[in-house]
Amino acid sequence: MITKNVGGADRIIRIIAGLALLGFGLAGMAGAGLPQIIVIAAGGVALLTGLVGWCGLYRLLGINTCKIDKP
Repeated sequence: MITKNVGGADRIIRIIAGLALLGFGLAGMAGAGLPQIIVIAAGGVALLTGLVGWCGLYRLLGINTCKIDKP
């Protein structure tokens, strides 16, 4: 089972940033080709981690901003 490690404010910021990055990438504002793919991927990862409440990088670094599910 995955223990949540992304807290409330962190999740909101990730969701907003993810939606913004996805919007820029899909609208073509990030350029074309590789830069566009990178922006869309970053937006997708930010949105997904915000919605799920778990971040693999936080896990590797031992960071936990979620006050409820701390082990």
